[in-house]
Amino acid sequence: MTRELTTINPATEEVINTYEIMTKEQINGKAKKAQAAFSEWKTSIQKRVDHIHDFAQELRKNKEELARTVTKEMGKAIKEARSEVEKCAWIMDYFADNGKVFTTDEVVNTDARKSTITFEPLGVIGSIMPWNFPYWQALRFAAPSLMAGNTIVLKPASASMGCGIEIEKAFSRSGVPDGVFQTLVGDSSIVDIIIDSEDVNAVTFTGSVPAGGKVAQRATSQIKKCVLELGGSDPFIVCEDADIEKASNGAVKGRFINCGQSCIASKRFIVTKNIANEFMEQFVQKTEKLRVGDPLSDDTDLGPLVNASGLKNIDSQVKDSVKEGAEILTGGEQIKSKGYFYKPTIMKKVSPNMRVAQEEVFGPVAPIIVADDEIEAVRIANNSQYGLGASIWTQDLDKAEKLSTMIRSGIVTVNNVVISDPRVPFGGVKKSGFGRELSRYGMLEFVNIKSVRFYDQLVHQHHVE
Repeated sequence: MTRELTTINPATEEVINTYEIMTKEQINGKAKKAQAAFSEWKTSIQKRVDHIHDFAQELRKNKEELARTVTKEMGKAIKEARSEVEKCAWIMDYFADNGKVFTTDEVVNTDARKSTITFEPLGVIGSIMPWNFPYWQALRFAAPSLMAGNTIVLKPASASMGCGIEIEKAFSRSGVPDGVFQTLVGDSSIVDIIIDSEDVNAVTFTGSVPAGGKVAQRATSQIKKCVLELGGSDPFIVCEDADIEKASNGAVKGRFINCGQSCIASKRFIVTKNIANEFMEQFVQKTEKLRVGDPLSDDTDLGPLVNASGLKNIDSQVKDSVKEGAEILTGGEQIKSKGYFYKPTIMKKVSPNMRVAQEEVFGPVAPIIVADDEIEAVRIANNSQYGLGASIWTQDLDKAEKLSTMIRSGIVTVNNVVISDPRVPFGGVKKSGFGRELSRYGMLEFVNIKSVRFYDQLVHQHHVE
């Protein structure tokens, strides 16, 4: 009996497509094909450079069609969808340009005649990715991993299955050899099959903390390397000396990008008391100018949430916090229409123990917490199970350096919002996951770092491990 999954347009609630879920045999067959492709793909870095540059061009050539696919599947505003495709092309070019340098053999001085450190690909990497940036998150991992010489089997989120299929088609059209990048069609039930496959050598996962814990447990029980990029509840700290105009602009950008559905979105606004009212006033004014509506329109700033359950969860987090004393400055309710739309929302009188401050809020809701001073702001910022990113707004860069060392997160940005950038590592601490993506550090996550030492003859040494 065949099983199916269905994609739904969150703006219209209409069915987009229905897909037949792959069987265990089909998935294992794809992994075996990836393993066969690996033996050739790993041999020539120059061929990989050329193929990956060609793929980047293919993305740019089909930008509009790819953007419309993601907007229809998960509701991203079309102008943001285009930017996502452009950023994907950039990351492919970046690793094609730099991958050779990042994995060049290193020579070290030891008692041997020659000692080198080499970086060899692991094999087939199973990639389990979410729906919120369906191109970027799949390719953020794929670009460095493919350049290192690995091959990939991707399981996209069910909600954005069409995007995952489009990625594989783009690889094929650009001339990348068959089997190097394959998309697996299935829901969460196929994850264990991917991890268990004897032809899958390592796993990367982006998604929720509970699901990430299960992936890590399954992978490590089989001694397979894994990298986890999980949730975030990034603090946005506004110091007394901050430029309020710039900080409030940053707050709008940081909170409402992708309708608030981003792991590195600004999610807790921790503002020192002396400037709190001025900041709130400007933040509300700018937020109320945002246009919510048809995500395929170039005039739209925010589309819908991805599904009914995401909408229900956001509404519940807001209502529970209001019951506990939070006040709504703007928004705070669903938009009564077809689709899973929610008004951009700002709340004040939020305490750190409310749901909107404790949980990851995956939608357009900005809770504001007032702190007595910057030290208390950092304490509140660190009082979270998450540790992905943080931003600090101040005109005193010495102060910013001091505060940045006190923040427990993988990324700190001063006077700008947190973004992912191919040139610097990306990842978190605490329950935001482990391992890194992007930069040379991300590339080295899925390689065998091998020590090779050459001696002219046996050297007598004390044998101590």
